[in-house]
This record gives sequence, C-alpha cells and structure tokens, in this order.
Amino acid sequence: MKFYRKQPIEAEQFDGSSDLFIKYDMIDIGTMCEERHSPEIYMSGINKKVSVGDWIITDNFNHHTLMTDEEFKQQYAGLPVIPKNVANYLTDCKLANTTIETSLSGNIMLFSRARSHDMIHDILSWLCPSDNQDLFARAWLDGYKVEADK
Repeated sequence: MKFYRKQPIEAEQFDGSSDLFIKYDMIDIGTMCEERHSPEIYMSGINKKVSVGDWIITDNFNHHTLMTDEEFKQQYAGLPVIPKNVANYLTDCKLANTTIETSLSGNIMLFSRARSHDMIHDILSWLCPSDNQDLFARAWLDGYKVEADK
C-alpha cells in the first residue's frame, strides 16, 4: 500500500481494482461500446486516461487530478517506509489530535488498534532508535509508504 498525505493533498495509487474504480467514479469507455474491461478508463470530470500505477490526487476541497507514477515520483520522491503497525499507530495519534512529541514517547493510551502486547512491543521497539524517530517524524509531516509484508 502506498499512501501520501501532506496538506492540502492526499494521493492514492490506482491499482486497477474495482474498489478504486467505484470510489473515484471512473468510466470504462469500452462498456459504452459493448466491450468489457477495455483499457480506456477515465475519471468523471477529468479528460485524461487513467492507467494502473497512476496517482489520484485529492485536494482539501475533494477535487481530483491525475499524475503518472513518474510525475509523482519526481514531485514526491523519498517518502519514508514504515511498518504497518507503526502506520496504524501514527494514524491513531493524528485522529486523537496528539502532538508528535507525545506520539514519539509511545503513549500507551494511543494503541487503539493494537491487538496484543506483542504488537505494542513491536511499535515501541521500532520507535526506540533515533533514526526511526526521524522516519516517524517525516512520515507524520510528509506522508509514508507502508512496508511490504514479509
């Protein structure tokens, strides 16, 4: 999963799934010509073809634009990669309007998604090295990519 959030935009990479097709009100031109699943996919209100790998950019007014993966990498390259548990923790901290300082201290009250003590231990262990605290702060401010499952 790749996710980028920096005020005032949010970006999601199109993976060709039906979920994103529906979420972003996409149009399959092929269905209009009685062809199923054609490569001609467009987003409502945008006169640009959507391809798998393109980024859908949403501003704070819920307006959408498209960027190719290459354009996105040039503009937003180098997002930190963090584990899924840490990404969930970061999201919970932001939803709770917690400061980054409190979040970096590993406030136990913020572990609403933690399913076990092992998960909490993993998050706290990850936050301990100062290099990871820097990554966490960058993820907090600029967005992040979730580490692939091992």
